[in-house]
Amino acid sequence: MTRFILHMLAHLLVPGLVARFAFKPRWQRAWLIMVATLIVDLDHLLSSPIFDPDRCSIGTHLLHTEPAMAVYGLMLLVPQLRIIAAGLLIHMALDAIDCYLQLFS
Repeated sequence: MTRFILHMLAHLLVPGLVARFAFKPRWQRAWLIMVATLIVDLDHLLSSPIFDPDRCSIGTHLLHTEPAMAVYGLMLLVPQLRIIAAGLLIHMALDAIDCYLQLFS
């Protein structure tokens, strides 16, 4: 349960730090957009059970696959999509870290 709480806090705090340093003039807007990319977790609705704290989402859910992450990486090249792409890639990185931590819990 502690890992889950820390994971969810990271999904709020890490985008905030990135927004503060990478998107200084409009960091609050950037943070809100990056937090809004949590909507990518709607792909969990296609799984059974919908929520499993011990399931690694990377490679399991449609929007958490390598091809999807490649698209997010390409989105970084489009200035209008850069904040969204950053939010999605941060989300994937945090989920990958959570998968790694599952090995030790």
